[in-house]
Amino acid sequence: MILLTMVARVADGLPLAASIQEDEQSGRDLQQYQSQAKQLCRKLNAQSPDRCTLETGDMNFHYLIAQGVCYLSLCEASFPKKMAFAYLEDLHNEFYDQYGRRVPTVTRPYSFIEFDTYIQKMKKSYVDSRARRNLGSINTELQDVQRIMVANIEEVLQRGEAISALDTKASNLSSLSKKYRSDAKYLNTRSTYAKVAAVAVFFITLIIYVRFWWL
Repeated sequence: MILLTMVARVADGLPLAASIQEDEQSGRDLQQYQSQAKQLCRKLNAQSPDRCTLETGDMNFHYLIAQGVCYLSLCEASFPKKMAFAYLEDLHNEFYDQYGRRVPTVTRPYSFIEFDTYIQKMKKSYVDSRARRNLGSINTELQDVQRIMVANIEEVLQRGEAISALDTKASNLSSLSKKYRSDAKYLNTRSTYAKVAAVAVFFITLIIYVRFWWL
C-alpha cells in the first residue's frame, strides 16, 4: 500500500503537492511520517542520488529526483520496490508536463495541491491487485532496483547527515570493493604463474637429470 506521497522542490525543500492515505485498518498515525518526509526533502541537494530507498521500521520511503523535483512515497515494506519507483516515474512524467516550467517561480507551499487528483488516480491503479499484476510486466527505463541505494531514515535525520554524504560513502565502498577484487585477481594470477613456473622447473630438472643419467 502507498500511504503517503509528496512532491517537493529540491533546491529548498519547498513542498509542491502531497497526498495522504489514512491507514484506518491499522490505526497508524502518519503525522510522524509526514514530518520525516518534509525533513528528508529539506536535506536533498543537487549531489543527492537520484533514486534512494530509506527504511523506517515496517515502512519504506522511496524517492526519485528529476528536473530539480523530488517525488517521494511512503509504502509498506512488502510493497515491491520496482512498483514504487514505476509509480514515482509516472508522477514525474505527469507533473513535469503540467507544472514543470512553473516550479522554479512558485513561493507558496503546496502551490500545486490540485495534483492530488492525479496522485489518487495513480495510487489506486498501483494498489489494485489486478492492476498490479498488469503493471508487473511493464517495460520501464528504471535502473536495476537492486542497485538503488538503501539507508535508514533515522540515521539520516538524527545524525543530520546529507543524503549526498551517504552516496559518497556508498561510492567509496564500491571503489574499495573493486580494488579488492582487482588485487585478489592479481594475486590469483601471480599464484597461478608461480605454480606453472614450479612445474616447468621440475620437468626441466627431470629432463636434464635423465639426459645426464643416460649419458
